[in-house]
Amino acid sequence: MSDPLIRDSDHYVVLEPGQSERLLSAADTLVWLQTWLQSLDVLPEDLQSQNSLVAAAQRLLDTACELEVGQGLCLQWFAVRLEPPGSVQG
Repeated sequence: MSDPLIRDSDHYVVLEPGQSERLLSAADTLVWLQTWLQSLDVLPEDLQSQNSLVAAAQRLLDTACELEVGQGLCLQWFAVRLEPPGSVQG
């Protein structure tokens, strides 16, 4: 079971084959996943029951950290916290 604090993360490090790692906001990560899902010929079986690409991308963000987009090619994303919980900004 995933840590509930991960769901509170505002940023993700995303990794694509042949690209440098990038830091994206949660909203941008969701769009990034939607774009990749749209490029697939067939959605993974566990996402086919979702009623939209937005819902499928959100499910991935909530439950996984990897998506195979081609034979041996995987996307990965990892939640990161830029500021410790409860920190006060000056």
